[in-house]
Amino acid sequence: MSEAVTFDDVWRMFQEMVRENRERRAELDRKMRETDRQIQETSAQMKETDRKFQETDRKIKEVSTQIGRLGGRWGEFVEGMVAPACETLFAERGIPVHKVSPRVKAKLDGNRHMEIDLLVVNTGMVVLVEVKSRLTQGDVRNHLDRLAEFKDFFPEYADRRVVGAVAGIVIDESVDSFAMNAGLFVMVQSGEIMQLANDAAFQPRVW
Repeated sequence: MSEAVTFDDVWRMFQEMVRENRERRAELDRKMRETDRQIQETSAQMKETDRKFQETDRKIKEVSTQIGRLGGRWGEFVEGMVAPACETLFAERGIPVHKVSPRVKAKLDGNRHMEIDLLVVNTGMVVLVEVKSRLTQGDVRNHLDRLAEFKDFFPEYADRRVVGAVAGIVIDESVDSFAMNAGLFVMVQSGEIMQLANDAAFQPRVW
């Protein structure tokens, strides 16, 4: 025969249920506080991410402005340093200079275009000068292609000897040797002046 349930038994059961309920509520409150903390942290991280995006956007705008300013100074570099240097440097190599023209352009049928940074001319010779802030081997190869096609774009110089030159503020490693081995004059910046990297015995390739 089972024992009779007394009042004390019921009271203990009730107290246990109350205790378990309090523990569940405390755990639920703890989880809610943790969730709230995580939401606040996520919100703070999103605000920080947004701030960083805004800072990046500001820097991009600053760089764009600087590039725009550099573009203006780049034209000054070409016309203020390289163009005048052509007259003296090529004259020293037996190439008298009658005219130096910046940004010479021509086009042919089939959407073919050519632009020459500096065109140096005398009665018997034309020098095509490609000017780069950073001169790479790819720039040299492109200039060699330009030299090969020059007379197609400029038939008025068909009777002239055509030679090439490249100029750079910064020149990638071995690119100067590559250009000289290809028969090009190489103009480099030295302080506030330009000078030829080619030695006195250098003979340019003629197209």
